[in-house]
Amino acid sequence: MARMTGAVCRLCRREGIKLFLKGIRCTGDKCAIERRNFTPGMHGKGSHRKLSNYGIQLREKQKAKRIYGILEKQFRLSFEQASRKRGVTGENLIQLLERRLDSVIFRLLFVTSRSEARQFVTHGSILVNGRRVDSPSFLIQEGDQIEVPKQEHLVKRVQATLELLKDRTLPEWLELNRETLQAKILRLPTKADAGIPVEESQIVELYSK
Repeated sequence: MARMTGAVCRLCRREGIKLFLKGIRCTGDKCAIERRNFTPGMHGKGSHRKLSNYGIQLREKQKAKRIYGILEKQFRLSFEQASRKRGVTGENLIQLLERRLDSVIFRLLFVTSRSEARQFVTHGSILVNGRRVDSPSFLIQEGDQIEVPKQEHLVKRVQATLELLKDRTLPEWLELNRETLQAKILRLPTKADAGIPVEESQIVELYSK
């Protein structure tokens, strides 16, 4: 299965903002963008090029891909699916990305990053409506029930993460019982729920050329 590899801290520096790709590390003093807030590479520190319209659109697409941890082919398929749905294509795209099972696990605070969520799902550590699902791209539906299998090592791991992230707020579209580690999808997420620093309209313009 294709996945992003390499030094992810460079990706944040390339985009000039925190993408929170390494979980807790991104909130501390060890965050790369806090220490070296300039584009990576030998000319990064003195680079101040003005982006063209295409460059701006490309950067927005790259940010979205990197935030959700997916590659071009899968991102393009998500865009095509969004364009076939009723409503605003850009908002449909963000909703589809938020509905991915790995993203939902991240939003439930079971893990500290989406990359960890992807690993968590592929290892078969999540049940959806009582059935084991190991595909990170699986799209949740309103009313779906999500839970952690009753295995001691999994339960302890998730509970430890929930305690670590206890100051973070659960999204309004999710409901979680922290004792049983069972969650419910109350409604489908919106663009506003996502709260990501991406101008999705620029992505639509890029793919519409």
